[in-house]
Amino acid sequence: MTGAGPPTATGGPDGAWFRQVLGHFATGVTVVTAMDDTGPLGVAVSSFTSVSLDPPLVAICVNRASATWPRIRATGRFTVNILSADQEAVSRRFASTGGNRFDGVGWQPSPAGSPVLDGALAWIDATVEAEHDGGDHLLVVGLVSALDVTREGAPLVFYRGGYGRFES
Repeated sequence: MTGAGPPTATGGPDGAWFRQVLGHFATGVTVVTAMDDTGPLGVAVSSFTSVSLDPPLVAICVNRASATWPRIRATGRFTVNILSADQEAVSRRFASTGGNRFDGVGWQPSPAGSPVLDGALAWIDATVEAEHDGGDHLLVVGLVSALDVTREGAPLVFYRGGYGRFES
């Protein structure tokens, strides 16, 4: 075992080693969407989790450098789309910068008016309850107002820097 990996000036592991080790934790892949006066907004987010059942809370982690998140935050609400195994191209599109991410991507409005992407396994509508500092990311807590399963299927999974599928 190599232990802590190469140290940084602060004594902790460097970013590459941190990413490599944490990459061994498989995550689901989501796209967070909203609607503002310019149209639909969306960004890929792999850091998503449930927080509480009572009240129903979820959390996402969004990169501080995101140009999309401030626009979503300004709406006061967001929708988490849980992607299916056949939506890798959708994830890549929403992880990219520039261009219209919704070109060629079908969607329907959620009860809150945010895009629910065609083909997503499930969606969760939430209002922004809190935003916390998380280093180079923001930890956003949302109060769930509505949610549903849109279809059954295998989820899109991110593991060790690449996409994969869950087989049951």
